[in-house]
Amino acid sequence: MLFRKTVWTLFVLLLPVTFMTARTQKMQRVATGVWGGQHISIQVGSGSATVEYDCANGVIDGPLTIDATGNFNWRGKHRMERGGPVRQDEKPNEHAATYTGSIKGNTITLTLKLDGSDDDETFTLEKGKEGELFKCK
Repeated sequence: MLFRKTVWTLFVLLLPVTFMTARTQKMQRVATGVWGGQHISIQVGSGSATVEYDCANGVIDGPLTIDATGNFNWRGKHRMERGGPVRQDEKPNEHAATYTGSIKGNTITLTLKLDGSDDDETFTLEKGKEGELFKCK
């Protein structure tokens, strides 16, 4: 009886560790370096990523991981820009953001959604390609 109870206790204690290990092994990191497309460029580092758009920029909290099927759901910030000089006391137009999508080979399909907004925007990026940006003037 004591043996069964000990085995059962070990099983219950080790089960969550097994699931956590299996989940960790399924997650992969996105390759570091530049990923670019029309109106967007992302510089992926080991711990996060910076994003440049035509009239905005952002940061994706990391590390950037994808699941076994290449899907991702990342959080970060998005800052709107505008043309012309910026005042010294001007506060940035910053919003929390969700970046979702998938990676297949060297191509990312990324959808940006700002918190509190019903709108989203989708981009296609390629590994090693510079973004095609037209910065605000």
